[in-house]
Amino acid sequence: MSHTYARIAELPAHEGQPVTVRAWVTHVRSSGKVAFAVLRDGTGVAQAVFVRAEVGPEVWERFKELTLETSVAITGAVRVDARAPGGVELGVTALEIIGASPIDYPIQPKEHGVDFLLDNRHFWLRSPRQRAIFAIRSEIEQAIHDFFYDRGFLRVDTPILTAAIGERSGLFSTAYFDEGTAYLAQTGQLYGEAAAAAFGKIYTFGPTFRAEKSKTRRHLTEFWMIEPEVAWNDSADNMRLQEDFVAFIVLRCVERRRKELEELGRDMAKLERITTPFHRLDYGDAVALVQQKGSDTKWGDDLGAEDEALIVEDYDKPVFVMNYPKEAKAFYMKENPDDPRTVLCDDLLAPEGYGEMIGGSQREDDYDKLLHRIREEGLDPSAYDWYLDLRKYGTFVHSGFGLGLERTVAWICGLPHIREVIAFPRMMNRLRP
Repeated sequence: MSHTYARIAELPAHEGQPVTVRAWVTHVRSSGKVAFAVLRDGTGVAQAVFVRAEVGPEVWERFKELTLETSVAITGAVRVDARAPGGVELGVTALEIIGASPIDYPIQPKEHGVDFLLDNRHFWLRSPRQRAIFAIRSEIEQAIHDFFYDRGFLRVDTPILTAAIGERSGLFSTAYFDEGTAYLAQTGQLYGEAAAAAFGKIYTFGPTFRAEKSKTRRHLTEFWMIEPEVAWNDSADNMRLQEDFVAFIVLRCVERRRKELEELGRDMAKLERITTPFHRLDYGDAVALVQQKGSDTKWGDDLGAEDEALIVEDYDKPVFVMNYPKEAKAFYMKENPDDPRTVLCDDLLAPEGYGEMIGGSQREDDYDKLLHRIREEGLDPSAYDWYLDLRKYGTFVHSGFGLGLERTVAWICGLPHIREVIAFPRMMNRLRP
């Protein structure tokens, strides 16, 4: 017997026709004469209806074997019904059990603690909430690629193992044959700068690693970064690109993932207000603002999470904080000609207290100043000889930024913790599954 196989999302196009759906069981119930199984296959949800008088004793008995997460192949005629789970039903004619599921399936229809759910992350991913989160994450990733592709950027993939570091924060290190110590990349930026000199406009998109001993809701030890680098862009150009980029991503989710955002309970009005331009605040003004609100932060300090929350609470759009003191920022940032105590940089703070979403800067293009800053930070100049070469052979004005994918997804989804927006989160106390 030939089968027309269909994904659940495709079923409305087969209304009135017999099809076979391969899926997993999420709920079963029976009245004695009619029985129901709710199915999911990752594309949607549908209800299978077993009428005892029509399916025959063999299928009816097989239905009794169905348990939570049993995998099945079910054949039946498609009926569109708004009252049914997922809005579509199958009038069952045949049932094949592909993979039985013991009754001790770990995640039952009841409340579970987060640690338990993370221990069973390989099963937790099967829940409707998690599917909504990852549909939105996937949409954001596609929007990122579309944004840069449409603007003529090349994607460049940069090393994960590197001898040079880009940030002050913690490093994961490993022995690397006879070459000494290698580090897991905290950023692809330094290599991105070399690519920008070659190709003009580039972006990188890859995993990055920070060995910070942080247990906050905003930190992971492994996360994904998107890092454009653009030749001839100064700091002002850089911020315009950032705000266009973020507004594009948010609009894309509002237009294409409204159903999933609403499933997560997201306040859509807050996302619909994310339009350019974004607010801009000089670092000095930001310090004065948080001091007025009771913060002990002084000029020269980096702004912490509490300060960032104080800054954005008066705004309904992301906020740029610009021109931080050089001591608070990385060695590669361009000295501010209007105030040499500071650098031409920006942090883009998400509204609703989600903190820094983007860190960006104009890069130092003066060879001597860059070498001085490398030494000032106690770094080995020999590890950066190729990076210094970019200033030695045809130096150029250039800028870039890094957007943390997980923080962006958490903000757009309105989730309280970053750990749900990556399939298998890596945190200080979690390396499994």
